[in-house]
Amino acid sequence: MSAAPRRPGPSRLVLLGLAALGMAFSPVLAEEAPSAAAAPPAVQRWYDEIAVNGFLSITYNYNFNRPDSGTNQFRTFDLYDNTFMLDVFTLTLQKAVASPGEAGFRVDVSAGGTIPKAEAAYGLQQGKDFDLKQAFGSYVAPVGSGLRIDAGKFLTHFSYEFIESWDAPNDNVTHSFSFGYGEPITHTGLKATYSLGDQVAAMLMLANGWDDVKDNNTSKTLGGQLTFTPAKTATVTFNFVTGPERTDVNSDPRTVLELTAQWRLSGLTVLGLDGVYGWERGAVAAGETATWGGVAGYARLGVTERFAVCLRGEYFADPEGARTGVAQRLKEFTVTPEFKLSSHLMLRGDLRVDWSDVDSFEKKDGKSSRTQPTVIVNAAYSF
Repeated sequence: MSAAPRRPGPSRLVLLGLAALGMAFSPVLAEEAPSAAAAPPAVQRWYDEIAVNGFLSITYNYNFNRPDSGTNQFRTFDLYDNTFMLDVFTLTLQKAVASPGEAGFRVDVSAGGTIPKAEAAYGLQQGKDFDLKQAFGSYVAPVGSGLRIDAGKFLTHFSYEFIESWDAPNDNVTHSFSFGYGEPITHTGLKATYSLGDQVAAMLMLANGWDDVKDNNTSKTLGGQLTFTPAKTATVTFNFVTGPERTDVNSDPRTVLELTAQWRLSGLTVLGLDGVYGWERGAVAAGETATWGGVAGYARLGVTERFAVCLRGEYFADPEGARTGVAQRLKEFTVTPEFKLSSHLMLRGDLRVDWSDVDSFEKKDGKSSRTQPTVIVNAAYSF
């Protein structure tokens, strides 16, 4: 008679139970267990927050008057006739700010044959082929929706047009008379910007003056801006600036008022308007007030996503010669075809005719004219 099978003891039952329990939960444990090969969290370095961008502009300029001096009259940046020019290369470093408590900065450094000369401010490399176009720090103070404060050198809040950069292209290669003669280009000082709602924003500025890094007198210049956005397709901006600007003169403030407007009729078609009026006592003759003013209309007519034709017509009056140095009334009309070869590279032409009511445009052989026709071919690359 065979022996009865032996029952497993208590210890064996415990081991078998633990083994079965482990097999049942092994998929869950495998899913929850961290992978030994998982990458460590990325380390945030200070330079990861800094954006680097650039803008390069090259032109060929031809003046049909063929001036003896080889220079165009009353132009802002397109100064030289019958010349290929490296207008500018601008490198931008910035840490943008948006929310309350954030701090950042922006620095734009420009080098080239034309634009740095014209944009240079008194007291900082004036007249050189290199310019520190902007350099300012920013802080958004935790006041209401956020009070932005900028301190340093920055571009003016004036004008429908810009000194071009990677984030501020113009429709035309050349600039208006109002841009070059009726308004400032840069300021050095403080400005505070605050949003008053979805449709209104305000800015107040205290600066050394017009295009001054080092003040040329002991008075300061006050400026401001109100921007209205009544709809997503329309913007209206009112600008002002006032303060003494002549060297060692602390009276007779130079005051300028400006109204700009933009209407985006479609994704490809945009209309714009810029009106400016300024005055300054003692600018030409002691005790007398000189005035100047102008109006310009803009139209960007997009044919396709890559091709557009941009138009500008302008009238600028300088009856005492306070701004251009000649008592005159100027007009100009500009046609700029634009073709984008890629998202970074753009080719433009600039066909422009200037008129004056006096013979203020230079020609060859010592002659002068009331008209100045020019043509420009421009290549601009941005990143």
